[in-house]
Amino acid sequence: MNFFILASTLLLGAAIAIASSKSKKTAAAMEQEFWQKERAANNTRRKSLDDLPYIKLPMEIFPMDLLSDVPKVEDYRQIILSLKDLPIVNFTGLSNTELKLRYGAPNIDLLTSYDQNYTLLARTIQQWAQALYDGGFPAQACQILEFAVSTGTDVSATYRLLCKIYQEQGTPEKIKDLYPVAESLQSAMQKTIVRILQESGQSSD
Repeated sequence: MNFFILASTLLLGAAIAIASSKSKKTAAAMEQEFWQKERAANNTRRKSLDDLPYIKLPMEIFPMDLLSDVPKVEDYRQIILSLKDLPIVNFTGLSNTELKLRYGAPNIDLLTSYDQNYTLLARTIQQWAQALYDGGFPAQACQILEFAVSTGTDVSATYRLLCKIYQEQGTPEKIKDLYPVAESLQSAMQKTIVRILQESGQSSD
């Protein structure tokens, strides 16, 4: 009996050692690949940014006159006005290395600022929409949430609130229209957002 226990222990130890060795080799290979890619990215020359998918704000859809006496809503309005004439691009899912490879290392600071503008936009729209909804203006909230979705936002609360509004408006079939955007997201939130749509769709059946 002791022999079998010893043999099993040795086999288990050998399997663990082999797995550990493979894991270390894989990690080393991944690290080497990363640094090779990063070196190539840092040597990529500046490229034109004229064809970037810039996001233009349709100011006509933002309800500037609603809840204007609410301080936080006024803050959202001012943020949108400050973003109106700035370059805004959604780079969600792309690393700095990938951005440098695509558009050139000298452009990385500009690209980062464009993406930060987008992050601020997506967050502000969600907060403003929630305030509008809570203030009794679901139609206006819906309008700006739909714009956020059209830009590829990965703010899960945006999809959750939009689904809720669709259900309350008696148009739950519109939830299906959100799937193409959700499923195409290059974001860690992609699965969560798809699940939100699935649960919302089921609750409306």
